[in-house]
Amino acid sequence: MSKAKTIVAAPPLVIDDTNLSRAWARLLLKVLDGAGTEVAPLVLSLTSFREDRSAVEDPAVRQALDRLLKRKGRLVVDDVAFTIFPQRLWEMSRGDRTRLFALYRATFPRWQAMNRKANGRGLYFERIVMYGRGPCDGNQLEWILSQYNSRTGVRRSMLQATTFDPGRDHVASAQLGFPCLQQVSFEPTAAGLVINAFYATQQIFDKAYGNYLGLTQLGAFMAHEMGMPLARLNVMVGVAKLERITKSAADFAPLVAAARAVVAPPAAPAARSLIAAATAGAML
Repeated sequence: MSKAKTIVAAPPLVIDDTNLSRAWARLLLKVLDGAGTEVAPLVLSLTSFREDRSAVEDPAVRQALDRLLKRKGRLVVDDVAFTIFPQRLWEMSRGDRTRLFALYRATFPRWQAMNRKANGRGLYFERIVMYGRGPCDGNQLEWILSQYNSRTGVRRSMLQATTFDPGRDHVASAQLGFPCLQQVSFEPTAAGLVINAFYATQQIFDKAYGNYLGLTQLGAFMAHEMGMPLARLNVMVGVAKLERITKSAADFAPLVAAARAVVAPPAAPAARSLIAAATAGAML
């Protein structure tokens, strides 16, 4: 093939931010303002978490997204995040991971039964801690933590957990909603714990925000158990796509406005002074 006819794959979209809402808004606007409905590939990275290891968010974006998700009959952000990490159960466990795992095992059948169509193949946290085989009765997080905390110099390739299982997931179905998340890995660094997540595909509207929140919560849990701060979340996505909502949908407008507001750079001090002076003059 001649050079003139060579087709080069698109470069990755790299989003590096300190605010979860703004990072997701930048992804959303990239699709809305461009051609098509996909980004391939995507690398999204978050850092600068709060002292309690939680993500920094913008309430206006989060609330606008949750309102629209409810209107469209989708899971709200917290419910999507729960599929990756059961934050409510962790809070109930009061820092006891053994209790967390026991609570999850006891209640998982209920979560699955609540939406058998969506959850019939499992949930991400269930795959991570109840994989079905392997050490610690398939609890990959317990294996990672027990090995890491037992000695120094644990090989870094050990600190990873998988959700994709060829024995269960290599099926010929035309569409398969689970699992899109393939794997997570954990990297202790001088700055703290770095968590890496790998997605084959990701739904920008339905799932992405909740995915990032759930991964942050999973990373915070692991950082807590490993005795270090959470330093960074990296998410690698083969194809991020906007589905089941059109760019021109009328009820999309409030969410898009909130996204544009959080992404917009703050007004310069001089500009703010001019605005204040003009406003004061208009009130005379």
